[in-house]
Amino acid sequence: MTDQPGAPAPQPPAQPRNPLHGITLEAMVVALQQYFGWEGLASRIPVRCFQSDPSVASSLKFLRKTPWAREKVEGLYLFMLREQRRNASR
Repeated sequence: MTDQPGAPAPQPPAQPRNPLHGITLEAMVVALQQYFGWEGLASRIPVRCFQSDPSVASSLKFLRKTPWAREKVEGLYLFMLREQRRNASR
């Protein structure tokens, strides 16, 4: 089967059980900053973009170029979601 011009692109499979699906990196950084603060974020992920003159823009610039740091941010975001759910159920 060949792709025809003008045909709609195939949709990626839905990921209803993936908590990161549809969440932008910016939304993660903003949520983490609001939850932990810049100091708390820097203590959990010790990278300069969180430690020295932190901002969402500088963090995004660094994280988009640094896969290992982005993975740490995603992991901390998932931890934060679990902690929020745990606290909400109490």
